[in-house]
Amino acid sequence: MAKGRFSSTKTYHNLPCSHRQAHHDGHCRYIHGYNRDVTFHFTCDELDENHFVVDFGKLKDLKDWLESMFDHTMLINEDDPEKELFEEMHRRGIVDLRVMPNVGMEASSKCAFDFADKLIRKKTDNRCWVYRVETRENMKNSGIYEIDQD
Repeated sequence: MAKGRFSSTKTYHNLPCSHRQAHHDGHCRYIHGYNRDVTFHFTCDELDENHFVVDFGKLKDLKDWLESMFDHTMLINEDDPEKELFEEMHRRGIVDLRVMPNVGMEASSKCAFDFADKLIRKKTDNRCWVYRVETRENMKNSGIYEIDQD
């Protein structure tokens, strides 16, 4: 007989930031921006004392982290050839720079997953974990990072 799990999602909307993919041979190499949305998928085998997978009221640190990463920030890849220029603009207060391994939606989902999964496991004493994160740059495009459910 198949074993079931409980799951829930939490979405954070309208995280306005800009980024560029410096090595892209098309228009993505230019600075452009989106209002990102990030959806976290949580799962567990047993609900908490309130019958929740995750108590959304206790996710302030996740919201704060998302805002520090993606709210009015400029994202670049760690191998951006103009990294020094962006760092200088950050020092001068022109951009609020975040350097990531990669700024694409798929890699942004992995970055958010890594932070959120560690946080959720700690908050729930490993009762719950993140199994999927979807980062959306607009209504048409998103990137997803997920782990196997086995």
